[in-house]
Amino acid sequence: MALRELGRSHDYRDRADAGRGLAGFAEMREALGPLLELVLDPGDTFVTRATAGALLRRMDRIGLAVVASALAVADSNHSDWIHTAILDVLGIFSEDRDDAMRLCEEMLRDTDDRVALGARQLHEILAEIDPALRPA
Repeated sequence: MALRELGRSHDYRDRADAGRGLAGFAEMREALGPLLELVLDPGDTFVTRATAGALLRRMDRIGLAVVASALAVADSNHSDWIHTAILDVLGIFSEDRDDAMRLCEEMLRDTDDRVALGARQLHEILAEIDPALRPA
């Protein structure tokens, strides 16, 4: 897959593009490893923010599970940028935030301990968000 190769580039912009592109294929088993690596990119946290944001924009369990998995093992710097991506994507519409919280509650019972731990952290972050827009 060309996106996996792009994700290994020395240029952070290429890696960010790969993360955005791979997010569209997150349901494919072969995309999961590269996505986690890009969310936890050791070279540039712009890649972290871009990849996490793209995964969150999927607005589904798969995208949230990858972000939760990364959050569970992220250092404080990566956690901060994942948190920023969460605010960027889920801090606007209350319905989006609420849907993500429901998915996190389901993931708390995931058989993968890393996903469950990350889902707990993600749920706590989401609970602190006061979305800008609510239904009338």
